[in-house]
Amino acid sequence: MAERPGGRNGGRRSVWRRAQTPPAPAAETPSPGPAEPAGPAGVVQAALYRDGVRVSSPAGLAETYRELREETPGMAWIGLARPTATQLHSLEAEFGLHPLAVEDAMEAHQRPKLERYGDTLFVVLRAARYLDAPEEVDFGELHVFVGPDFVLTVRHGAAPDLSAVRRRMEGSPELLGLGPEAVLYAILDAVVDGYAPVVAGVQNDIDEIETEVFRGDPAVSRRIYELSREMVEFQRATRPLVGMLHGLMAGFAKYETDEELQRYLRDVADHVTHISERVDGFRQALTEILTVNATLVTQQQNAEMRALAEAGFEQNEEVKKISSWAAILFAPTLVGTIYGMNFTHMPELSWTFGYPFAIGLMGVVCVSLYVIFKRRDWL
Repeated sequence: MAERPGGRNGGRRSVWRRAQTPPAPAAETPSPGPAEPAGPAGVVQAALYRDGVRVSSPAGLAETYRELREETPGMAWIGLARPTATQLHSLEAEFGLHPLAVEDAMEAHQRPKLERYGDTLFVVLRAARYLDAPEEVDFGELHVFVGPDFVLTVRHGAAPDLSAVRRRMEGSPELLGLGPEAVLYAILDAVVDGYAPVVAGVQNDIDEIETEVFRGDPAVSRRIYELSREMVEFQRATRPLVGMLHGLMAGFAKYETDEELQRYLRDVADHVTHISERVDGFRQALTEILTVNATLVTQQQNAEMRALAEAGFEQNEEVKKISSWAAILFAPTLVGTIYGMNFTHMPELSWTFGYPFAIGLMGVVCVSLYVIFKRRDWL
């Protein structure tokens, strides 16, 4: 890549120390809440450093370019949030950024990756933070350009909190003075450290889901599905980082990375590997929980169907008993109704044995029906 006007393309050897203060979910401003641009639209903060000390806070990109050319040696750290295409093309022309990397930075929804264009690194990171109130994971996207004397960050989303990274680095001038490489690994560490609260929050959600599953909560299936989708996104954010960090470690010798920086890079890689394994475990656990929940729901449905079948059987038995007694009682009613019509010409009305015959006929019919129904277990 051609050297830009006033640029310093000489190699740097740097060390980086892990910060002790964990990042908090905020925007790239010292105050909490959504970021408010400190300069023109899209520019969150621009600062120039010399020997690890901030020497200037330019109000815009043009002023940053001018002051960076005048500061020798110096490093520019420019943070942008959802920048315009004009701003990115301005950075492309000033710092010699590759057009493909600039095109990726204009759009979110890029996969985590690390690409090298000449002496400039282009890194895409997926940050995450856990929101307690809705109990869900919020993902942000960060694009980082690292050159010999500049660091450019393009943020899509609220996370990560780059203001905390900047404050920590400015609090350690000896570290910040070692150049853009230290800033890159501080950003990597902040993103990875930001995964820890997410892991803790998801673990708590899974514990609650297990309780809800065995309690028979009907809404738990939806919660399992939504959390599973978040874990797919989380896995897409963490798994590529393992390969990215191993790729950086593979270039230690070629780019003469400081030994102390190598140690901390390996430490970050270990944390990423651990996080990735936890996320894989979460997905497996959610799959098993979903299977158990489906089994319990099926068992509950079977029990309800069995109860309905038993209730239907008992109801059918009662119907048979009622029908049997109705038929038995219908026989004498029929005989009594016929002889109660009082027609003049009815032979049985004048018969001496007519009444006993009618009573006997009623008894015979009733007894016969009772015996028949009893043999068929209707009574």
